[in-house]
Amino acid sequence: MTALFFIAIVLLGGGFVLFFIGLFPKASDTVSVFAKEVKQETSAFSSLFKPFLPFNKRVVKAFRAEKTLKNKIYLAKWKVSPEEFVSGKMLMAVLFFAILFFIFGVRQIVWLIVVPIFGFVLPDIMLNSRVNKRKYSIVRILPETIDLLGLCVGAGLDFMAAVRWVVDKVKINPMIEELTVVLKEINVGKPRIEALRDMSRRLNIPDVTSFVRTLVQADRMGTPVEEAFRILSEDTRMRRFHRGERQAMKAPLKMLIPLIFCILPVILIIVAGPIIIRFTQEGVFTTLK
Repeated sequence: MTALFFIAIVLLGGGFVLFFIGLFPKASDTVSVFAKEVKQETSAFSSLFKPFLPFNKRVVKAFRAEKTLKNKIYLAKWKVSPEEFVSGKMLMAVLFFAILFFIFGVRQIVWLIVVPIFGFVLPDIMLNSRVNKRKYSIVRILPETIDLLGLCVGAGLDFMAAVRWVVDKVKINPMIEELTVVLKEINVGKPRIEALRDMSRRLNIPDVTSFVRTLVQADRMGTPVEEAFRILSEDTRMRRFHRGERQAMKAPLKMLIPLIFCILPVILIIVAGPIIIRFTQEGVFTTLK
Protein backbone atom coordinates (compact mmCIF):
# COMPACT_ATOMS: atom_id res chain seq x y z
CA MET A 1 0.00 0.00 0.00
CA THR A 2 2.86 2.35 0.86
CA ALA A 3 4.44 1.59 -2.50
CA LEU A 4 1.24 2.60 -4.29
CA PHE A 5 1.15 5.88 -2.40
CA PHE A 6 4.80 6.48 -3.28
CA ILE A 7 4.15 5.76 -6.97
CA ALA A 8 1.14 8.10 -6.97
CA ILE A 9 3.16 10.92 -5.43
CA VAL A 10 5.98 10.36 -7.94
CA LEU A 11 3.47 10.54 -10.82
CA LEU A 12 1.95 13.71 -9.40
CA GLY A 13 5.40 15.23 -8.97
CA GLY A 14 6.33 14.26 -12.51
CA GLY A 15 3.14 15.82 -13.82
CA PHE A 16 3.92 19.05 -11.99
CA VAL A 17 7.44 19.07 -13.47
CA LEU A 18 5.99 18.64 -16.96
CA PHE A 19 3.52 21.43 -16.26
CA PHE A 20 6.23 23.77 -15.01
CA ILE A 21 8.55 23.01 -17.94
CA GLY A 22 5.72 23.59 -20.39
CA LEU A 23 5.04 27.07 -19.03
CA PHE A 24 8.06 28.76 -20.50
CA PRO A 25 8.77 29.07 -24.22
CA LYS A 26 11.93 27.73 -25.77
CA ALA A 27 14.56 30.14 -27.00
CA SER A 28 13.72 29.20 -30.58
CA ASP A 29 10.10 30.23 -30.08
CA THR A 30 11.04 33.92 -29.85
CA VAL A 31 11.74 34.69 -33.49
CA SER A 32 11.83 37.83 -35.58
CA VAL A 33 8.85 38.73 -37.69
CA PHE A 34 10.83 37.94 -40.84
CA ALA A 35 12.19 34.60 -39.59
CA LYS A 36 10.69 31.19 -40.21
CA GLU A 37 7.79 30.32 -37.94
CA VAL A 38 8.34 27.61 -35.34
CA LYS A 39 5.93 24.72 -35.53
CA GLN A 40 3.92 24.37 -32.34
CA GLU A 41 3.93 20.91 -30.76
CA THR A 42 1.68 19.38 -28.15
CA SER A 43 3.29 19.55 -24.72
CA ALA A 44 3.89 16.42 -22.65
CA PHE A 45 1.71 17.88 -19.91
CA SER A 46 -1.19 18.32 -22.35
CA SER A 47 -0.83 14.71 -23.53
CA LEU A 48 -0.64 13.38 -19.97
CA PHE A 49 -3.78 15.15 -18.74
CA LYS A 50 -5.72 15.14 -22.01
CA PRO A 51 -8.78 13.32 -20.51
CA PHE A 52 -9.28 16.14 -17.96
CA LEU A 53 -8.97 19.04 -20.41
CA PRO A 54 -12.59 19.01 -21.74
CA PHE A 55 -13.96 19.13 -18.19
CA ASN A 56 -11.61 21.98 -17.23
CA LYS A 57 -12.55 23.82 -20.40
CA ARG A 58 -16.22 23.72 -19.33
CA VAL A 59 -15.19 24.91 -15.85
CA VAL A 60 -13.31 27.87 -17.31
CA LYS A 61 -16.28 28.82 -19.49
CA ALA A 62 -18.71 28.40 -16.59
CA PHE A 63 -16.75 30.92 -14.50
CA ARG A 64 -16.25 33.19 -17.56
CA ALA A 65 -12.53 33.29 -16.93
CA GLU A 66 -11.32 32.15 -20.36
CA LYS A 67 -10.64 35.64 -21.75
CA THR A 68 -8.90 36.84 -18.56
CA LEU A 69 -6.75 33.72 -18.33
CA LYS A 70 -5.84 33.88 -22.02
CA ASN A 71 -4.75 37.50 -21.66
CA LYS A 72 -2.66 36.80 -18.55
CA ILE A 73 -1.08 33.68 -20.05
CA TYR A 74 -0.26 35.65 -23.21
CA LEU A 75 1.39 38.42 -21.18
CA ALA A 76 3.37 35.87 -19.16
CA LYS A 77 4.42 34.10 -22.40
CA TRP A 78 3.51 30.73 -20.96
CA LYS A 79 2.95 27.91 -23.43
CA VAL A 80 -0.25 26.55 -21.91
CA SER A 81 -3.95 26.96 -22.59
CA PRO A 82 -6.46 28.11 -19.92
CA GLU A 83 -7.74 24.55 -19.41
CA GLU A 84 -4.15 23.26 -19.03
CA PHE A 85 -3.52 26.00 -16.49
CA VAL A 86 -6.58 24.91 -14.48
CA SER A 87 -5.32 21.30 -14.70
CA GLY A 88 -2.02 22.47 -13.25
CA LYS A 89 -3.83 24.19 -10.38
CA MET A 90 -5.74 21.01 -9.55
CA LEU A 91 -2.54 18.98 -9.83
CA MET A 92 -0.81 21.28 -7.34
CA ALA A 93 -3.68 20.97 -4.85
CA VAL A 94 -3.67 17.15 -5.04
CA LEU A 95 0.14 17.01 -4.85
CA PHE A 96 0.27 19.22 -1.75
CA PHE A 97 -2.46 17.15 -0.09
CA ALA A 98 -0.69 13.86 -0.90
CA ILE A 99 2.67 15.08 0.41
CA LEU A 100 1.10 16.45 3.59
CA PHE A 101 -1.05 13.38 4.29
CA PHE A 102 1.10 10.44 3.19
CA ILE A 103 4.67 11.71 3.66
CA PHE A 104 4.42 14.02 6.67
CA GLY A 105 1.50 12.12 8.22
CA VAL A 106 -0.52 15.26 9.04
CA ARG A 107 -4.09 14.46 10.08
CA GLN A 108 -5.37 17.87 11.22
CA ILE A 109 -8.36 18.94 9.14
CA VAL A 110 -7.32 22.59 9.10
CA TRP A 111 -3.94 21.84 7.51
CA LEU A 112 -5.45 19.33 5.09
CA ILE A 113 -7.76 22.09 3.86
CA VAL A 114 -5.45 25.13 3.95
CA VAL A 115 -2.40 23.55 2.29
CA PRO A 116 -4.24 22.18 -0.82
CA ILE A 117 -5.97 25.55 -1.19
CA PHE A 118 -2.54 27.21 -1.16
CA GLY A 119 -1.36 24.71 -3.77
CA PHE A 120 -4.40 25.52 -5.91
CA VAL A 121 -3.74 29.28 -5.66
CA LEU A 122 0.06 29.05 -6.11
CA PRO A 123 -0.03 28.97 -9.96
CA ASP A 124 -2.18 32.12 -9.91
CA ILE A 125 0.41 33.83 -7.71
CA MET A 126 3.18 32.77 -10.09
CA LEU A 127 1.16 33.95 -13.10
CA ASN A 128 0.32 37.36 -11.63
CA SER A 129 3.92 37.87 -10.54
CA ARG A 130 5.23 37.14 -14.04
CA VAL A 131 2.59 39.39 -15.64
CA ASN A 132 3.47 42.28 -13.33
CA LYS A 133 7.17 41.77 -13.98
CA ARG A 134 6.62 41.81 -17.74
CA LYS A 135 4.49 44.95 -17.55
CA TYR A 136 7.16 46.63 -15.46
CA SER A 137 9.79 45.70 -18.08
CA ILE A 138 7.65 47.18 -20.85
CA VAL A 139 7.16 50.44 -18.93
CA ARG A 140 10.91 50.66 -18.28
CA ILE A 141 11.93 50.13 -21.91
CA LEU A 142 9.12 52.13 -23.55
CA PRO A 143 10.80 55.61 -23.53
CA GLU A 144 13.96 54.29 -25.21
CA THR A 145 11.85 52.44 -27.80
CA ILE A 146 9.90 55.63 -28.56
CA ASP A 147 13.20 57.54 -28.94
CA LEU A 148 14.47 54.97 -31.44
CA LEU A 149 11.24 55.14 -33.43
CA GLY A 150 11.44 58.95 -33.41
CA LEU A 151 15.04 58.89 -34.65
CA CYS A 152 14.15 56.48 -37.46
CA VAL A 153 11.17 58.60 -38.52
CA GLY A 154 13.33 61.74 -38.39
CA ALA A 155 15.91 60.01 -40.63
CA GLY A 156 13.29 59.63 -43.35
CA LEU A 157 11.61 56.28 -42.68
CA ASP A 158 7.87 55.91 -42.39
CA PHE A 159 6.35 54.50 -39.20
CA MET A 160 6.15 50.88 -40.35
CA ALA A 161 9.71 50.92 -41.72
CA ALA A 162 10.88 52.43 -38.41
CA VAL A 163 9.13 49.68 -36.42
CA ARG A 164 10.63 47.03 -38.72
CA TRP A 165 14.14 48.49 -38.27
CA VAL A 166 13.79 48.62 -34.47
CA VAL A 167 12.49 45.04 -34.34
CA ASP A 168 15.41 43.77 -36.44
CA LYS A 169 18.26 45.74 -34.84
CA VAL A 170 17.36 46.06 -31.16
CA LYS A 171 18.06 43.27 -28.69
CA ILE A 172 14.90 41.30 -27.92
CA ASN A 173 12.86 42.60 -24.98
CA PRO A 174 9.14 42.52 -24.02
CA MET A 175 8.32 45.73 -25.92
CA ILE A 176 10.09 44.50 -29.06
CA GLU A 177 8.12 41.25 -28.83
CA GLU A 178 4.86 43.21 -28.76
CA LEU A 179 5.91 45.31 -31.75
CA THR A 180 6.80 42.05 -33.53
CA VAL A 181 3.24 40.82 -32.96
CA VAL A 182 1.91 44.13 -34.35
CA LEU A 183 4.04 43.73 -37.48
CA LYS A 184 2.82 40.15 -37.97
CA GLU A 185 -0.80 41.25 -37.71
CA ILE A 186 -0.24 44.08 -40.21
CA ASN A 187 1.51 41.71 -42.61
CA VAL A 188 -1.53 39.41 -42.65
CA GLY A 189 -3.84 42.29 -43.54
CA LYS A 190 -4.99 43.93 -40.30
CA PRO A 191 -5.09 47.77 -40.42
CA ARG A 192 -2.27 49.49 -38.59
CA ILE A 193 -4.55 51.37 -36.19
CA GLU A 194 -6.43 48.20 -35.28
CA ALA A 195 -3.19 46.30 -34.66
CA LEU A 196 -1.95 49.06 -32.35
CA ARG A 197 -5.26 49.20 -30.48
CA ASP A 198 -5.21 45.42 -30.03
CA MET A 199 -1.72 45.73 -28.53
CA SER A 200 -3.00 48.38 -26.14
CA ARG A 201 -5.92 46.17 -25.06
CA ARG A 202 -3.67 43.13 -24.60
CA LEU A 203 -1.13 44.91 -22.42
CA ASN A 204 -3.53 47.19 -20.52
CA ILE A 205 -0.70 49.54 -19.52
CA PRO A 206 -1.45 53.28 -19.25
CA ASP A 207 1.86 54.29 -20.89
CA VAL A 208 1.30 51.98 -23.88
CA THR A 209 -2.31 53.18 -24.15
CA SER A 210 -1.05 56.78 -24.29
CA PHE A 211 1.51 55.76 -26.93
CA VAL A 212 -1.16 54.16 -29.12
CA ARG A 213 -3.60 57.04 -28.59
CA THR A 214 -0.93 59.55 -29.67
CA LEU A 215 -0.21 57.58 -32.84
CA VAL A 216 -3.92 57.34 -33.67
CA GLN A 217 -4.45 61.07 -33.18
CA ALA A 218 -1.36 61.92 -35.22
CA ASP A 219 -2.62 59.68 -38.02
CA ARG A 220 -6.09 61.29 -37.98
CA MET A 221 -4.96 64.91 -37.64
CA GLY A 222 -2.04 64.62 -40.03
CA THR A 223 0.51 65.95 -37.53
CA PRO A 224 4.19 64.92 -37.82
CA VAL A 225 4.83 61.63 -36.09
CA GLU A 226 8.38 62.69 -35.11
CA GLU A 227 7.07 65.58 -33.01
CA ALA A 228 4.47 63.30 -31.40
CA PHE A 229 7.21 60.80 -30.53
CA ARG A 230 9.35 63.52 -28.93
CA ILE A 231 6.51 64.81 -26.73
CA LEU A 232 5.41 61.29 -25.85
CA SER A 233 8.94 60.28 -24.87
CA GLU A 234 9.23 63.27 -22.53
CA ASP A 235 5.84 62.54 -20.96
CA THR A 236 6.70 58.87 -20.48
CA ARG A 237 10.01 59.69 -18.83
CA MET A 238 8.31 62.21 -16.56
CA ARG A 239 5.73 59.63 -15.47
CA ARG A 240 8.50 57.12 -14.82
CA PHE A 241 10.37 59.73 -12.75
CA HIS A 242 7.26 60.47 -10.67
CA ARG A 243 6.65 56.74 -10.24
CA GLY A 244 10.19 56.36 -8.91
CA GLU A 245 9.62 59.27 -6.51
CA ARG A 246 6.49 57.59 -5.15
CA GLN A 247 8.38 54.34 -4.62
CA ALA A 248 11.18 56.20 -2.86
CA MET A 249 8.68 57.91 -0.53
CA LYS A 250 7.27 54.49 0.43
CA ALA A 251 10.70 53.09 1.29
CA PRO A 252 10.96 54.56 4.86
CA LEU A 253 7.56 53.09 5.75
CA LYS A 254 8.54 49.68 4.41
CA MET A 255 11.80 49.79 6.41
CA LEU A 256 9.92 50.26 9.69
CA ILE A 257 8.79 46.62 9.87
CA PRO A 258 12.27 45.00 9.70
CA LEU A 259 13.66 47.83 11.84
CA ILE A 260 11.14 47.31 14.66
CA PHE A 261 10.88 43.52 14.62
CA CYS A 262 14.38 42.46 13.50
CA ILE A 263 17.01 45.14 14.19
CA LEU A 264 15.81 46.85 17.37
CA PRO A 265 15.35 43.60 19.36
CA VAL A 266 18.92 42.56 18.52
CA ILE A 267 20.27 45.97 19.61
CA LEU A 268 18.31 45.77 22.87
CA ILE A 269 19.63 42.27 23.55
CA ILE A 270 23.24 43.33 22.90
CA VAL A 271 23.05 46.59 24.88
CA ALA A 272 20.64 45.76 27.70
CA GLY A 273 21.22 42.01 27.94
CA PRO A 274 24.42 42.10 30.05
CA ILE A 275 22.93 44.76 32.34
CA ILE A 276 19.76 42.76 32.94
CA ILE A 277 21.76 39.57 33.62
CA ARG A 278 23.94 41.39 36.15
CA PHE A 279 20.90 42.91 37.87
CA THR A 280 19.22 39.52 38.19
CA GLN A 281 22.38 37.85 39.57
CA GLU A 282 23.72 40.53 41.97
CA GLY A 283 20.68 42.70 42.64
CA VAL A 284 19.99 46.27 41.68
CA PHE A 285 21.48 48.07 44.71
CA THR A 286 24.61 45.91 44.86
CA THR A 287 25.32 46.68 41.22
CA LEU A 288 24.89 50.41 41.78
CA LYS A 289 27.46 50.37 44.62
